[in-house]
Amino acid sequence: MLHSAGLDLRAVARARPVFDEMRTEVTVGQYLDVLTQVTGDTSVERASKVARYKSAKYTVERPLLFGAALADATPDVRTAYSAYGLPLGEAFQLRDDVLGVFGDPALTGKPAGDDLREGKRTYLVAAAVEATDDAGRELLLSQLGDPELDERGVARLRELISASGALARTEQRIVTLTDSALAALAAVDLDTEARQALVDLAIAATAAPTDPCPPGPRAAPRGRS
Repeated sequence: MLHSAGLDLRAVARARPVFDEMRTEVTVGQYLDVLTQVTGDTSVERASKVARYKSAKYTVERPLLFGAALADATPDVRTAYSAYGLPLGEAFQLRDDVLGVFGDPALTGKPAGDDLREGKRTYLVAAAVEATDDAGRELLLSQLGDPELDERGVARLRELISASGALARTEQRIVTLTDSALAALAAVDLDTEARQALVDLAIAATAAPTDPCPPGPRAAPRGRS
C-alpha cells in the first residue's frame, strides 16, 4: 500500500525506515511475550518491556512517527510524538490488562478473567506477585494459566490482586504515563485541531469503559494479544 499509494517517492523514502523499525519492534515484542510465558518470568521490568515493544511502539508511537515522516515534520515534532506516543501506548496496554482481569463483560465484550486463564504475565500480575505474601504468590501462580479457572477462582484471584495493592499501583501507573504523554504535547507547537485530537486519543485509550458495548464487534477494541 505504501509503495502503490501514489505518494511522492521522497515521502516514501522517509517513511519506509519507520515502517521497517516498527515491524522489527513488534516482532521482538511478540517474541518477548512468548518467551515470558514459557519461562514464567513475572517481573515488573519484563512486563513493562513486553508492553513497550509489543503494544506501545506498534500501537501509538511508530504510527505517529510514520505520519510525521510522510508529512516531513520537523525534528521537534517527531521528538514530541515519541515522548507522547511511547508512554501513552504503554498506558493503553495497562488499561487493557486491567480490563482483562477486572472488566465487566457487558462493557468490554470479553469474558471476565480471560487473561488469568491464558496465563498472561502482565504488569498487573507482576505487581501482584511482587507485593503479595508467599501464600498469595503460590495461589496466584498455581491458578494463573488454568483454562478451567471458573468464576469463583477468578473472583479469588481478583481479590488477591486488589488486596496486594497491584490494582491501585497499575491505575496510578496509567495516570503517570498518560500525564507524561500529555505533557509532551505542551512542549511543541502543534495545530490546535491536531493537538486536541491527540488529547482526545489519550483519554479514549486509557479511560475505563462506562457504557455497554453495542451488539457486534466491540466499539473500542482492546490491545493486541
